[in-house]
Amino acid sequence: MQFATPARRNPIDQLKVVGHPVIRIDGPLKVTGTAPYAYERHNVVANQAYGYVVGAAIAKGRIVRIDTAAAKAAPGVVTVITTLEYEPVATPPFRQTANLFGGAEVAHYHQAIALVVAETFEEARAAAHLVKVDYEAAPGQYDLAAVAPDAPPSADPNEGENAEVFDRVGDFDAAFAAAPVKLDETYTTPNETHAMMEPHASIAAWDGDKVTVWTSQQMVNWAKAALAQTLGIPAEKVRVDSPFIGGGFGGKLYLRADALLAALGAKAAGRPVKVTFHRPLIINNGTHRAATIQRIRLGATPDGRLTAIGHMSVSGNLPGGMPEAGTAPTKLFYAAPNREIYLKLATLDFGEANDMRAPGEAPGLMALEMAMDEMAEKLGIDPVEFRILNDTQTDPHNSKRRFSERHLVECLRTGAEQFGWLAATRRRERCAMASGSSAWGWPLASA
Repeated sequence: MQFATPARRNPIDQLKVVGHPVIRIDGPLKVTGTAPYAYERHNVVANQAYGYVVGAAIAKGRIVRIDTAAAKAAPGVVTVITTLEYEPVATPPFRQTANLFGGAEVAHYHQAIALVVAETFEEARAAAHLVKVDYEAAPGQYDLAAVAPDAPPSADPNEGENAEVFDRVGDFDAAFAAAPVKLDETYTTPNETHAMMEPHASIAAWDGDKVTVWTSQQMVNWAKAALAQTLGIPAEKVRVDSPFIGGGFGGKLYLRADALLAALGAKAAGRPVKVTFHRPLIINNGTHRAATIQRIRLGATPDGRLTAIGHMSVSGNLPGGMPEAGTAPTKLFYAAPNREIYLKLATLDFGEANDMRAPGEAPGLMALEMAMDEMAEKLGIDPVEFRILNDTQTDPHNSKRRFSERHLVECLRTGAEQFGWLAATRRRERCAMASGSSAWGWPLASA
């Protein structure tokens, strides 16, 4: 999305919906249990078989052999397909990284390597445990801290193809070195995984050379295009149906192996097939928010004016993947005439790191706001006043680019009033609530 001109008045500003008690269209259906989710679409097509996904038992390497004889002979089994029977599918469009199926290479733990299709879920699950796989394991990289020093700088993928790697204004190094008051801290956030109530789930059925997939998918058009590309068929021969989602949060923005394997399994079985990820596969075969290591340096004058802001965030992903955009909020949140903000991207052999609700803002603002609170403490300035003092009404990178609206100061003052926030009160409360070796207080963060 490009925001090159002011939005002016838009439908949200008209307040025809926002601020009114409007009932969600799908709300009553979801809370009464009558919304049919993807795996429950029993009536859309007859004779559905059940698929159970087999995930790789190593985190990196190659598959030498897959023995499916025992699985195929198990009760109720219709067919078994394996990754060795398919060429690696083309990487789907829309910023996806992981190979979803096909070929002998294993890039991460629980990568989908086989699908067992049977008359019942229980039969498919039992037979899946009979699939024998021989691997050649290879060493991998799993420790972000170990590889972070050598990770190369990376542009923020959310800023377009021509994004600059380094967001630099003024002379950060000189300003930070000369600052009377300095803060130099490192903050870390762990890998965070999706675990939505409704798992990834799909039903696929072929009608000649056309396929319909009933699935749990946030971006229907993306799924249609991605399925067409991975299956190697024209987009007009793919139909994707996703009326209800039981939680997505970014984890269902992109095509995952459940939909692809349902389509491949249905073609191999000659009948409709339904596939869902069991919980461990959601963790490893879905997507996650990458862990970060963030170094934040703030320089200020004794009266609390920021003179320098430095923020470096390193995260990891599969080769060709994107960094977690943890520095994005820092580029726009507070004023300082000297700045150096950038990302680094390490190669790690985990599952794909990709969008998760509030990409960049969640881990990035956490670190920035902790640093601001700690700097206020060092300066002896109330954290609310410290933030107000360093508010900006223009893009710090370009002072001619004004915010169309920005109400941070108003929000801070309103919040301080409503909470009864005063520096003296805050200090008294912190002391009064001290208990043993622990001290309780009121921290502050903006967003």
